[in-house]
Amino acid sequence: MFLMRLRDMIIWLVCICLAAGLLITAGAQLDYINSQRQKLKLITNEPLENAPPSLAFATVAMGAFRGLVVDILWMRAESLKDQGQFFDARQLADWITTLQPRFAAVWVFHAWNMAYNISVTIPATEADQRWHWVKTGYELLRDKGIPRNPKSIELYRELAFTFQHKIGGISDDAHKYYKLQLAEAMEPLLGPADDEYFEALANAPTKWRQIEDDAIVKPLIDALRAADKVFEGNKTFVSNYLSLRQNPSRFKPAAFKVIDNHRGTEALKKFDIFAKAYQLRNVWKLDPVLMQKLNKLYGPIDWNNPDTHLPLDWRHPDSHAMYWAVKGLAEAGKEVFSIEETNTDRMVAHSLQNLFHYGKIFVYRPLTPVQTPPNSSEPAEKPTPEVFLRPDLRMFEPYNEAILKIIEKYEDPNSKEYTSHQIGHRNMLTDAVLAFYQSGHKRQAQKIYTRLRQLYPREEFKVRLAVFARNRLIEELKSLHIINARAIVQTLLRQSYFLYAIRDDNGAFGTENLAKEVYNHYHSSYTPETRWDLPAFSLMRYFALIDFLRDRQYSPDLRQTLYNRIKIERPDLAEKLKQEEERMLKKSK
Repeated sequence: MFLMRLRDMIIWLVCICLAAGLLITAGAQLDYINSQRQKLKLITNEPLENAPPSLAFATVAMGAFRGLVVDILWMRAESLKDQGQFFDARQLADWITTLQPRFAAVWVFHAWNMAYNISVTIPATEADQRWHWVKTGYELLRDKGIPRNPKSIELYRELAFTFQHKIGGISDDAHKYYKLQLAEAMEPLLGPADDEYFEALANAPTKWRQIEDDAIVKPLIDALRAADKVFEGNKTFVSNYLSLRQNPSRFKPAAFKVIDNHRGTEALKKFDIFAKAYQLRNVWKLDPVLMQKLNKLYGPIDWNNPDTHLPLDWRHPDSHAMYWAVKGLAEAGKEVFSIEETNTDRMVAHSLQNLFHYGKIFVYRPLTPVQTPPNSSEPAEKPTPEVFLRPDLRMFEPYNEAILKIIEKYEDPNSKEYTSHQIGHRNMLTDAVLAFYQSGHKRQAQKIYTRLRQLYPREEFKVRLAVFARNRLIEELKSLHIINARAIVQTLLRQSYFLYAIRDDNGAFGTENLAKEVYNHYHSSYTPETRWDLPAFSLMRYFALIDFLRDRQYSPDLRQTLYNRIKIERPDLAEKLKQEEERMLKKSK
């Protein structure tokens, strides 16, 4: 009996010692485990900031019951949103995202609340304040939500939708201001925006240390630091450099003199490319490597070489929308397709479709100040730039290739996704036929029309191309909208220049009059409260002329003939063209 008790005691003692040893070993690993959790961003119990003491205490004390706190906060946030108290709901959403950063729905709620709900509570006359909330909404998804949930395709799709719908669309009264802000923010980073430039961006160093240690660039960096103390810190060096290039008056004259002294040098060229690539990566979260990949895959067709693509216009909201949709599909796509993945594929197709309908972006900067009354003491207002969008026929083939791949991806003919993608493709083909036909590219229109009849045999497609185009135009006029009104007017004006170039003056005059009638019909069909204004007709006529002269589907001789006629018969317009070309040339240097 004694021996049995002794054995039991030894076993207990060994077990206790073993348990203590295991606990000590586990405790020794705790610091490492916590550091790894933090490194991999797996920590969800970050401390709340600006929270009431009772809430902060509850989240710490309740431990595993944090979810209950979140549920209560979520219900309260929904209630505040329904009551229109968006600012209070925003603070609650801040706390919820801190408590449950892996919950994608709360990031969507929070971003939508700011970009859509809060923004529109501000009058459209205060467009800058509206833009602040729209920008804050998409930055929340891009800079916080996605990094913490890189496998949530819902967040990528929501970010893409914000760019495509809120900024690229026309539902918000301040949409022109949003487009202008995006275009002006991106423009300084895009340089000449040709293929060579994007290759240089993609190959630029990704780390500050790499450029700082470059023997060629280091003297430039040192000279800027010596010229102005704002360049002393590494973190703000790039942003200050880009500001210096855009607005030298904010810095000491010695700083811009450094730039002048280095013009044309390899050092300035290397650092300039690095700075712009660095800004794209770290501020806009756009990887130049992926940007260049999308340029080559989805960029507009080069009419001189139809097998190559020109770079996308990254000032355009739909280029950003497509970037985030493509990135989401690559990072978070599944073999078994979810509704979110299907909608993200649609986002790619819709972005390309939008770039076809209004992918050419023109920032019009008036040279003369806005006039004030003669006896007014107020200074003349600084002219406000405006953004104008117009069709880009070069985007048809990139769209067509992309949508056919998407249709193939959802290959089950009985699925709703397959059918809906086919319907979208069919509708786009009908739009493209009319657009090319009205622009004078009848051979391309016939090619697309033949494809349309083969893929989607319907009774309405059995007529000749000219009849189909006329019928389609009549249908478009019955339901005239800002998008098709802009496209119809622009393509009719281009056709009038084509007729003018081949010396069919009567046809040119009649087609321009038809464009004017469509323009007036649109304005008469809607009241000012329900209408989105088209640019002035004279400006649209000028845009159409620019597009025609740069459209390399037309022969050089034909374009030169048109330009020669304009120089003789419309010297005022020829002078305006010359000024525009000089401005574009100066901008590209």
